[in-house]
Amino acid sequence: MKETKKITIKFKRFLTMLGPGLVTGASDDDPSGIATYSQAGAQFGYATLWTAVLTFPLMAAIQGMCARIGIVTSQGLTVNLKNHYPKSILYIMLLFSFPAITLNIGADIQGMGAVTHMIFPQIPSFVCSIIFTAILMFIIIKYPYQKVAMILKWLCLSVLLYIIVPFMVKQDWITVLKSTFIPNIKFNKDFLYILVAILGTTISPYLFFWQATMEAEDMAHSKKAVIVNKQIMTHMEVDVNVGMLLSNVVMFFMILTAGSVLYKAGIRQIDTVDQAAKALEPLTGKFTYLIFTLGIIGTGLLAIPVLAGSQSYMLSETFGWEAGLDKKFPQAKAFYVTIIVSLLVGLCLDLIGISPIQALIYTAILYGITAPVLIAIVMHIGNNKKIMGPYTNSKLSNILGGITLLLMTAAAVAVVYFQFT
Repeated sequence: MKETKKITIKFKRFLTMLGPGLVTGASDDDPSGIATYSQAGAQFGYATLWTAVLTFPLMAAIQGMCARIGIVTSQGLTVNLKNHYPKSILYIMLLFSFPAITLNIGADIQGMGAVTHMIFPQIPSFVCSIIFTAILMFIIIKYPYQKVAMILKWLCLSVLLYIIVPFMVKQDWITVLKSTFIPNIKFNKDFLYILVAILGTTISPYLFFWQATMEAEDMAHSKKAVIVNKQIMTHMEVDVNVGMLLSNVVMFFMILTAGSVLYKAGIRQIDTVDQAAKALEPLTGKFTYLIFTLGIIGTGLLAIPVLAGSQSYMLSETFGWEAGLDKKFPQAKAFYVTIIVSLLVGLCLDLIGISPIQALIYTAILYGITAPVLIAIVMHIGNNKKIMGPYTNSKLSNILGGITLLLMTAAAVAVVYFQFT
């Protein structure tokens, strides 16, 4: 009994450490990300499984830097950019981030509407998208930060649905292990393009802004006066590492599902999440299809508030508007109006002829251009003793950050090259 009690206490302590990092990691596996991972598995089988292992430490390093900046400065990344760098850099980040995030929101809303329409064919997909948009607006505006954060935490469980699917079909686990730990790189345009897409989907600039701002918000909403110390940093590292690990585990199983089911069935092209769901149903059965579909809806409900929220925080911090999910609508009108506008514009993308796959291509290009610059700035802030005091980046963080910067720069060059050649 005593041992059980000790384990329970330790588990409860562990759960209290989880917060912004967990939400950030889980929201990275949004419907648009699922479409990318499904395409990777469908087109190349197990060949890209190793990317889940590669990107985990890189994501954890960059998100850890952003979290540390938020905790130490008690401000979001936008405010730090505004205070310590030329405003032109901030405005360029906004110029590219605003349309990229809006396109991402649009792709996610359309994906959620499409899969819901498959479950309830009598309801048009656009009507389903409108319903989800209305639900999201209501939750974000109605509930304070603590409630929204709690809702997001519970929605993180939805991504675990994707871990179940590969175990429902026969697997060659020896081949899976080899593909996971021995990189198999094909030097052709299609394979390199999917690698760029995976990098852009997993290491996205909007997550940098969200992580830093949410850490600052958590510090501000602590019931006691909090002094930054090693314990707080340790808790943050656990939170971020768990969140990024969860994100990459889901990514791994998504590629594995598509590789073991769609690739083997000869299905090589997946442009949207509903296509992936439709392709799975006749091959793995109704139950697997429903799990996949419910996961898309859950991850969409989780990711869209993060996307819209990060964008609204960026604009509010840039122009000095009152901001915060803890504030009521009359107290932060511009903040909430920005969220509403981004959701409505995202909803209407289909009406102006931008399909989810087009939105994802444009998003990848815009993220690819901004990510290297932003990573370089995050590393510079993280190593600045005047800003960070004794909590500057560790040697390991800088090494991993440098590798990430090189990879994302190469990805940015590749995106531009593929797009215009």
